Amino acid sequence: MQITQSLHTAILVTDLERSEHFYGTVLGLAKVERPMKFPGAWYQVGEYQVHLIVAPTVPNEPKNEKWGRNPHIAFLVSDLDAAKQQLLNYNFPVQPSASGRPAIFTQDPDGNVIELNQQ
Repeated sequence: MQITQSLHTAILVTDLERSEHFYGTVLGLAKVERPMKFPGAWYQVGEYQVHLIVAPTVPNEPKNEKWGRNPHIAFLVSDLDAAKQQLLNYNFPVQPSASGRPAIFTQDPDGNVIELNQQ
């Protein structure tokens, strides 16, 4: 087997409208059409997609106090300081990477951990 590309990540959310605000407005991801009938939303990031799937509950409280040591999805940003300010403007928590590299972690409204990285 040879895996050649990652296509998407599915993220469970409990409130689609609240999550669409986070992924579409706060993170600025482009929403795309989805052919599914169950509740959810898809977002495009280059050739990659983020699929939000509505679930009744989401057990996503980070188990480790350092959020980067929990399951998470990572995005590359062009300006980490601007990304951090955007999250703070919308009252989302921000935690710097414990490694000291240029990265921050936040949580979506359901506690899913998101890494924003600047190379």
